[in-house]
Amino acid sequence: MFFDPLYLLFAIPGLILAGLASMYTHTTFSEYSDKRSNSGITGAEAAAMMLRRAGITDVTIERVDGFLSDHYDPTSRTLRLSSKVYGEDSLAAIGVACHEAGHALQHASGYGPLNLRSALVPVTNISSFLSYGVILLGFLFQSSGMVMFGAVLFSAAVVFAIVTLPVEWDASARAKKMMVTAGIVSEYERDGAGRVLNAAFLTYVAAALSSLLTLLYYLLRASMMNRD
Repeated sequence: MFFDPLYLLFAIPGLILAGLASMYTHTTFSEYSDKRSNSGITGAEAAAMMLRRAGITDVTIERVDGFLSDHYDPTSRTLRLSSKVYGEDSLAAIGVACHEAGHALQHASGYGPLNLRSALVPVTNISSFLSYGVILLGFLFQSSGMVMFGAVLFSAAVVFAIVTLPVEWDASARAKKMMVTAGIVSEYERDGAGRVLNAAFLTYVAAALSSLLTLLYYLLRASMMNRD
């Protein structure tokens, strides 16, 4: 399947979208990393202020390595911020930190899509791992049934990517609102911080489209093999 021109037809658009989204995110983050907040509040402080504002006291904030490796872990109630976010007072750092705090707010309020995404994690990890082996065997043995079964397994990754979209969008919406009401940034500064979040959201859109295109390819190839 790696040399199938039809596969390239489905894969290339996804790769292009993912590359453009990633480039735009890095460019936007770098731009607003140079713009300091008037308050001088760091990313870690901004996240803590958001959590306090929401009455959340059981979430730990810690620093982690990596570039834009920021994430919220609902299992341990830990908000992990990268070095460029944790200790910096830029609009980019504040935007990312408040976004991750938005996930903690979702968790505390029992936000349905976040709960669904968390439940899908183990299923998606196992299904995705198995799908590639099953699909490869299906191509080797020219078995449309195996390719179709692999596509069904892979569909878990597609569902996960789609469910991720409202989760990420809602976390950003909460962040954009509360970073102003909590006194972290001004209305004017929120626009800059918000641009970083909007750019990051595009990477999730690109991932969802890429996974959907890949699934469509598998389904089409299984159908073609079945006709043969």
